[in-house]
Amino acid sequence: MASPRIIPFVFLLLLFGCSGRVLYPLPSRRNDKNRQPIQTFRPYNIAHRGSNGEIPEETTAAYMRAIEEGADFIETDILASKDGVLICFHDVTLDETTDIADHKEFSNRKRTYEVQGDNITGFFTVDFTLKELKSLRVKQRYDFRDQQYNGKFSISTFEEFISIALDAPRVVGIYPEIKNPVFINQHVKWPGGKNFEDEFVETLKIYGYEGSYLSKEWMKRPAFIQSFAPTSLTYISNLTNLPKIFLIDDTMIPTQDTNQSYWEITSDTYLNYIKEFVVGIGPWKDTLVPSSNNYLQTPTDLVARAHACNLQVRKGWHVVIFQCLLHNFL
Repeated sequence: MASPRIIPFVFLLLLFGCSGRVLYPLPSRRNDKNRQPIQTFRPYNIAHRGSNGEIPEETTAAYMRAIEEGADFIETDILASKDGVLICFHDVTLDETTDIADHKEFSNRKRTYEVQGDNITGFFTVDFTLKELKSLRVKQRYDFRDQQYNGKFSISTFEEFISIALDAPRVVGIYPEIKNPVFINQHVKWPGGKNFEDEFVETLKIYGYEGSYLSKEWMKRPAFIQSFAPTSLTYISNLTNLPKIFLIDDTMIPTQDTNQSYWEITSDTYLNYIKEFVVGIGPWKDTLVPSSNNYLQTPTDLVARAHACNLQVRKGWHVVIFQCLLHNFL
């Protein structure tokens, strides 16, 4: 049995059997108090952006397929539209995973913005209303993934994502990320002086998500909140007691909001600080087990040091893509 201080995570990325099974419509709201509870005796299966090896990422169909295939949690990235609607989308630009290039009516929307210290040019979600975003269709990120569902699904909203979890025939948790909060707060404004994080937590509360990890309330509607931005996590710790995970990027990438280095945020001093606000960390996989010349190297001591600070460790972003496996992985 896994240690109670560890939350092991397995991301589902299914690359086989993509032969066009039936895609179900969005289920109607159900009120089933006898749904099978989420299991806590084994590692959680988390569908990273849905079943995105089969169906384009972050779409309602990808999330529903993941639940059909047994996911305990469905994971998503939360951004915002120009009119302040929270959407499920990974990139701040639409270029890579939508058909924006085919929409000539939006050809004048291309912009260059600074994002995490870099100048990025493209079509940004923050320059489109929800209605405009819904007119786009999503496609696969990688050519080696199944292409048959390209162009069939629109961008999902956060509320649609939540509804899919709540309407599942068993208890299914959600795992949303507060994505690029610095950028979103710079470009999107909400009434009453609210910010991105306020809107995010308010949406969770509307749908009944509350409670500390494994509490009675949490077990009814399980959720983890994740972010690479420590100031977002410390801010929302005053708004909700839902469990939070501090995501840690690669060693060369500083935090987007505080510009702190990897070495600073993984120091014992910082881990002892951040544990007051989060239940665990989610390090990039290469910071746990480095690789060199396509071979796995000796694991680092980050997991041991996090445990010493009473922090759970979630193995971050480990997906099995056979085109990308290291030689001694299996």
